[in-house]
Amino acid sequence: MVYGKMKNEEKDKAMFSFKNGETQIIVSTTVIEVGINVPNATIMLIENGERFGLAQLHQLRGRVGRGEHQSYCILISDSNSEVVRERLSFMTKTNDGFLIAKKDLETRGSGEILGTRQHGLEEFRLVDLSKDYDIIKNSKEAIEYLYKDNGIKEAIYHKLVKYLNDEFDKIIEKIALN
Repeated sequence: MVYGKMKNEEKDKAMFSFKNGETQIIVSTTVIEVGINVPNATIMLIENGERFGLAQLHQLRGRVGRGEHQSYCILISDSNSEVVRERLSFMTKTNDGFLIAKKDLETRGSGEILGTRQHGLEEFRLVDLSKDYDIIKNSKEAIEYLYKDNGIKEAIYHKLVKYLNDEFDKIIEKIALN
C-alpha cells in the first residue's frame, strides 16, 4: 500500500518491492501518479473515476502499458450522470494528452484564476478558453511573428507585451470585482 502521508522510506520500500516483482499488487492513492516505472504493470483499476480530471486520469493510466504486455486501465464509477459517462468514455477514444486536456476544459471548466477552485464554470466573460483557443493561440503566434520574423524592435515588442498585460490585468480586476 502507498499513500501520501507515509514516510518516504516506507513509500520507496513498497514501490521498490512492486517494481522488483516481490509484490504483485499495489494499492495506492494518486501519489502513484508520477515517479514509478514498472514495465510489467499491466492493470490499473481506478475507483470513483468521476472525481478526477481527464488529464489526471491520463497521467494515472500512463503508469501501465510501459512494457511489451497488453495493459488495461479500468475506470469505475457509480455515477448515473450522462456527463460523467461521456467524460469517462472519452478516455477510451484517445491517448492524445492535448485532446484529453481540451475535453477536460470543455466539460469541467477552467476553475478560478483568482481563487482556489480547480474546476467549474469559467469566470471569463469575454473569452471561453475551450471555444476561443484558436483566437488565443493565433494572437500569441502573431505577436511572436511580429517580434521574431519581422524584426520589430525590442523596445516596441516590450511595450506591446506590457500593454497587453496591463489590459489583461484590467479585465481580470473587473471580473474579480463582479
